[in-house]
Amino acid sequence: MPVRYLPWIAFALLLSACAGPGSGVTGNDTGGIIPYAAVEPPQARDLATDHCARYGKLAYAKSVDRRYGGYYSFSCVFDRRNSN
Repeated sequence: MPVRYLPWIAFALLLSACAGPGSGVTGNDTGGIIPYAAVEPPQARDLATDHCARYGKLAYAKSVDRRYGGYYSFSCVFDRRNSN
């Protein structure tokens, strides 16, 4: 790789570090959070359901912090009705 590309690669890495969680779901296979100001309650439920479905789990609402800067939080749980 030519040395002339190194400043551009370094700039791209620094810029990507500023990305942050954004306005969508931040989480993993155990659950996550959704910024309160970004979506309405039905949209938050749909986002959580879609997120957990990627892991073959169901979304379970944990809490809602109804103020600016607050979050919807949820857990991803296995469906106990289908366990054998």
